Amino acid sequence: MSPHDPALRHCRKMFLRGLTVQARIGIHDFELQAPQRLVLDIDVYVPLQDTTPQGDQIHEVVDYDFVRDLVHARVAQGHINLQETLCDDVLSALLRHPGVWAAQVATHKPDVYPDCDAVGVQAFRAKPGVL
Repeated sequence: MSPHDPALRHCRKMFLRGLTVQARIGIHDFELQAPQRLVLDIDVYVPLQDTTPQGDQIHEVVDYDFVRDLVHARVAQGHINLQETLCDDVLSALLRHPGVWAAQVATHKPDVYPDCDAVGVQAFRAKPGVL
């Protein structure tokens, strides 16, 4: 399954772009010394039937604060060696939310190498049995 899977056509995609945190992440000596800038792009797929507000109230949808809060909480837990680990942890936490059917998380470190814009990873996962 991918974000383009027809099973997601009845979903709303909510997203956070450029969520920037200071994270202790990486395996290189210079990355072990201090936090560095880490940028996340997150897509969350929620079923339209459960997230179409009738009263224009925040409790009728999945709130963006939930996504931001879980990223900040995970980063605050301490050093992470690999971006893959962080992606997997964030995906797992997103999918524990009852209103989330699928999610995609991309992370990138823009300050690692002087000869490229960023290094990063991306992962997509859907909740088993939902789609």
